[in-house]
Amino acid sequence: MGNIHVSPIKDKTFGALVTDVKLADIDNDEFAQIKAAFLEYGFLVFPDQHLTVEENIRFGKWFGDLEFGGIPMANQEKEQDGTYGKIFDLESQRMRTNVGNEAWHTDSTYWPISSKCAMLSAVVVPDEGGETQLADMRAGYAALDEKMKRRIESLSAYHSTQYSQANDLGDFPEQNQEGIYHGEAYLRPIVKKHPETGEKNLFIGRHAFGIPGLAREESRSLIRQLLEVVVSDESRIYTHSWTPGDTMIWDNRALLHRACPYDYSKARVLTATRIAGDPKSELAYYPDDPSAKAGRKALAIELAFLRDEVNDRRYGATTASFQA
Repeated sequence: MGNIHVSPIKDKTFGALVTDVKLADIDNDEFAQIKAAFLEYGFLVFPDQHLTVEENIRFGKWFGDLEFGGIPMANQEKEQDGTYGKIFDLESQRMRTNVGNEAWHTDSTYWPISSKCAMLSAVVVPDEGGETQLADMRAGYAALDEKMKRRIESLSAYHSTQYSQANDLGDFPEQNQEGIYHGEAYLRPIVKKHPETGEKNLFIGRHAFGIPGLAREESRSLIRQLLEVVVSDESRIYTHSWTPGDTMIWDNRALLHRACPYDYSKARVLTATRIAGDPKSELAYYPDDPSAKAGRKALAIELAFLRDEVNDRRYGATTASFQA
């Protein structure tokens, strides 16, 4: 058994740097230490790991079943020999989606089962920009006054990537039930009780909209206000400047994250593995559930509003479905 070294991130409410461990070859005792630190700190950074795709997947499986494993998060095409070639056009849907990820979000809230945690390993990084930022929704909730906590305790919001792309970028991707732009919207509580720690945190981000029972502008204002609380204090934000070989894992149930802009003509390749959530705590409902009908209706209404409001956004005039 090895005793790994866990160093809390200085002046932050969350996060830790973990050393004296090789993620490609951990044992049960080492993972127990990692898991305890993960639950306490919310995210962990492991420098100098240089994980292969297979090692990235294998480490992810220690945390549970995978939503996906070893997928390149990149602005380049991956060739059959594993190298990276052509950089995606900024006007492509792939890059529009990548740019959308530069707004605060948590993963997979737009699927029936939202994600437990996510992991990135740095392969190629630009000289400037391209950092990943994290924000602590646990500390954000704790910072709310009691009046606000009571106000939001029983509220929920719908989550949809079609909403977030339209709202943030003026991007209206073609709907496809097999992809992330599938036409569904999933209702999730704004206040989440962590299924493993029991701690309460906010559960919001760019995909959240349409709080039932509130007028549209009141809903939009409240979600913005809560997000601003989370990110208004530097102690609740961590910015990771990537070095090739770094691996970072974070708890999607309690943290927000976003990518930072960079020169998109330069290569940026991260290997991504996402761990699936436990249906007992992360399932909203499935598309064939009667509850799904209200989500589809709420999304259709919201997209109709946004088509009239986002003409001046980055992609508003370039998306075919927008012009239809």
